[in-house]
Amino acid sequence: MQSPNVLLIYTGGTIGMVNDPETGALIPFNFEHLYENVPELRQFDYTINVASIDEPIDSSEMQPSNWAAIAKTIFDKYTHYDGFVILHGSDTMAYTASALSYMLQGIRKPIILTGSQLPIGQIRTDGKENLITAVEIAGMKDLDGNAILQEVAIYFEYRLYRGNRTSKVSANHFEAFQSGNYPNLAEAGVNIFFQPEYLFRTELSAPTLVTEMDNAVAVIRLFPGINIEHYASIFESTKGIVIESFGAGNAPSNKSLEKALSDYTAKGGLLLNVTQCSSGSVSLGKYETNEIFTRVGAVNGKDLTTEAAVTKLMFVLAQNIDIELKKEILEKNLCGELSG
Repeated sequence: MQSPNVLLIYTGGTIGMVNDPETGALIPFNFEHLYENVPELRQFDYTINVASIDEPIDSSEMQPSNWAAIAKTIFDKYTHYDGFVILHGSDTMAYTASALSYMLQGIRKPIILTGSQLPIGQIRTDGKENLITAVEIAGMKDLDGNAILQEVAIYFEYRLYRGNRTSKVSANHFEAFQSGNYPNLAEAGVNIFFQPEYLFRTELSAPTLVTEMDNAVAVIRLFPGINIEHYASIFESTKGIVIESFGAGNAPSNKSLEKALSDYTAKGGLLLNVTQCSSGSVSLGKYETNEIFTRVGAVNGKDLTTEAAVTKLMFVLAQNIDIELKKEILEKNLCGELSG
């Protein structure tokens, strides 16, 4: 079997920092000298090439235009590589992973995002292991020569997660991510153990690229005592809103809230209802307090993460289709982001 070719795409983030030997200050890592800094990668019988976005950035600065640039890079080089590893800051990694899963549908190769909580140049860094194992998984194939992983994923601290099922849950632990509603795709110990029954397989015949995202969206997180009048400008300026509701999709019995939501959908706005819980699902009709979302015409986001909901709404809003079809796509499982 031919040795795997893996493309490493550097976008920025903590993992890309090392200590300047003269000043001790953290400076950007030169990934052109990858093997000098991470010599362990030489032990793989892989060809590893490096690309970078024009100006590496902190992940807090990530924008839909950056997602488009990453997606286009992968799409343009798709036939030349067996897998892709994206080095990315952890803060918005789940948003980028979710966005890329919609922008690059029909893939049959691994796209793995990874990063670190400590710079790769520090002694206790988690960056080296994350990078090394992500690269290893990106080149792994089954006995038929097919990629074992064929979706957008996040690898962090010995666990491989579906990208659009993942959220960052810790700012100071190495186990920074969690997939509350979907099992891990793999765990790395002495060996890398995959759970094949949970791996995504596309039904599309070929990869597709979509780079347009409409960011005219907002997130409203419900809380006791919420005064919806304070959100008037959001209802006026957006095309879609993710509502983070209580529990299984519940909201207070509030006439002002219901009128604001009803008026919004009546003028063509899209409402996507997800739970603010870290696990579980919206279940409309289960309680009287979630009937409001049925009455105002909200879309049931089921068990979407907020990151997957926001990016899916951007993806759908950018398409030139009627609103009913947009709702249908929001409720459809496109690339493993939804259960059922």
